Amino acid sequence: MSTVAAPQTSDPLAPGTGRVEGAGFVEEPVDPTLDLFNEITRLKEEKNAVLLAHYYQESAIQDLADYIGDSLGLAREAADTDADKIVFCGVHFMAETAKILNPEKQVLLPDLNAGCSLADTCPADEFAEWLEDYPDHKVITYVNSTAAVKALSDVTCTSSSAAHIIEQFPEDQPLIFAPDKNLGAYLNRETGRDMVLWDGVCIVHETFSEKKLMRLKAKHPQAEVLAHPECREATLRHADFIGSTSQIRRRAKEGEPGTFIVATEEGILHQMQKDAPENELIPAEPESGCNCSQCPHMRLNTLEKLYLNLEHEAPEVTMEEDIRQQALEPIERMMEMSAAVK
Repeated sequence: MSTVAAPQTSDPLAPGTGRVEGAGFVEEPVDPTLDLFNEITRLKEEKNAVLLAHYYQESAIQDLADYIGDSLGLAREAADTDADKIVFCGVHFMAETAKILNPEKQVLLPDLNAGCSLADTCPADEFAEWLEDYPDHKVITYVNSTAAVKALSDVTCTSSSAAHIIEQFPEDQPLIFAPDKNLGAYLNRETGRDMVLWDGVCIVHETFSEKKLMRLKAKHPQAEVLAHPECREATLRHADFIGSTSQIRRRAKEGEPGTFIVATEEGILHQMQKDAPENELIPAEPESGCNCSQCPHMRLNTLEKLYLNLEHEAPEVTMEEDIRQQALEPIERMMEMSAAVK
């Protein structure tokens, strides 16, 4: 496969507006007396904009969103929306996916710097060179990747759809899975495949401490451990349930009231607590003493940046049309192959 250039993003703000170009977001004072909830709601209605938010966003943004979901749900919602503008409160690759699916729509992202540590571990040029060693392999790429990496793939997937997609390939078809090695290793165990794995990780899921998790289990012996498959195997071996963010949410919501230790980004706890206030939710702890169960990239989006993003319709996500078209095929293939996945 040939090397694909990285997609371009741009901040369309014009000189002389009092806003800083190149910052990745609109730098402008926000009147502290404004009711940002009301203002954002007003702007969404005036501009026929839909606000899509990932579970890992701050609680206030989740409460304003028209749709909250994981990567698969957000991709489906982006594909089906009839809004004129899509405001994506998540990270850059998610907004790119919305743009790939909706080239005619304006896709806004409150802060272009909201990247992804996992996507950053897989530069498109290095990935393309690496793929040359595996000419007979089909490439399954996790949606947590750039448009340029998706363009090098046969099909994309999400954590909820990955196993379902893998099992649709013949057993004798060699496969590559990228970029998350922890998710790839988990899928190899689940499907019995021997996929070649790219060496990438998520900084949040990589840092959960096995020792601290065991201590939490000893302190709460009745608790059920819910873990995301991006976690290391040392964490997953102690899990009672492994699934995507939406699957974790559903597991706690549909079961009996109880105590749950949750090993994923702690933003999901907001919706889980709203679903079932009687449940006790305990976030799994990272190796260090820092609050590493929050994704620093997701948290770059704030209410103030969201308001300015809608007000000025900037910054927005753009990309080269040839990359968009190449990345569209594996995304559409994912949607087709995962139609039955919830």
